[in-house]
Amino acid sequence: MSLRITLIAGSNRPDAQSSKVAHYLAARLQALGAESDIIDLAAEPLPLWPAEADNNPWPGMAEKLRASQAVVVITPEWHGMACPALKNLFLYAGRRELAHKPGLLVAVSGGQGGAYPIAEMRSSSYKNCRLCYLPEHLIVRHVESVMGDSEGGEDDRRIRARADWSLQLLLDYAGAMRELHEKHRSPPPDFMNGM
Repeated sequence: MSLRITLIAGSNRPDAQSSKVAHYLAARLQALGAESDIIDLAAEPLPLWPAEADNNPWPGMAEKLRASQAVVVITPEWHGMACPALKNLFLYAGRRELAHKPGLLVAVSGGQGGAYPIAEMRSSSYKNCRLCYLPEHLIVRHVESVMGDSEGGEDDRRIRARADWSLQLLLDYAGAMRELHEKHRSPPPDFMNGM
């Protein structure tokens, strides 16, 4: 049985570099034998939680997340912070979608940054949904010059190799943790929310 991985492109800007990275990583996952879906917050913006809205895309996103065995969370760096659209998605996502599934964090930076959004996502996005971030992450620096249609210079070759290694690690975790989601997505009522 093939593993299904959902990638979340966390920018709400059209033609965002995080969308480019999501499509590149989805193609690499398929080359590694996995199936993939992309949730692109620029193409399908979520209303600010808890607002009600007609044509809210959340039900379709939730279905993709529930069907996956792991996620890749791609956050652009905006002034050293994770994108608000991505943080908003984690207000919607809960245990049914993400509990005890492995997640690979990917930061996207136009320069040398990217570490702060990783730290922010690790500290605040997993608490109630119980997503299990891998101890490894990926930072795509100088994103405009890497992961394009054709292989570039040394920096591009290095990030492509690191991405393949990180994705294979995610697939290994997804296979090992496959049954944990079903077993532990509904803790006892007294422990429904993280501490």
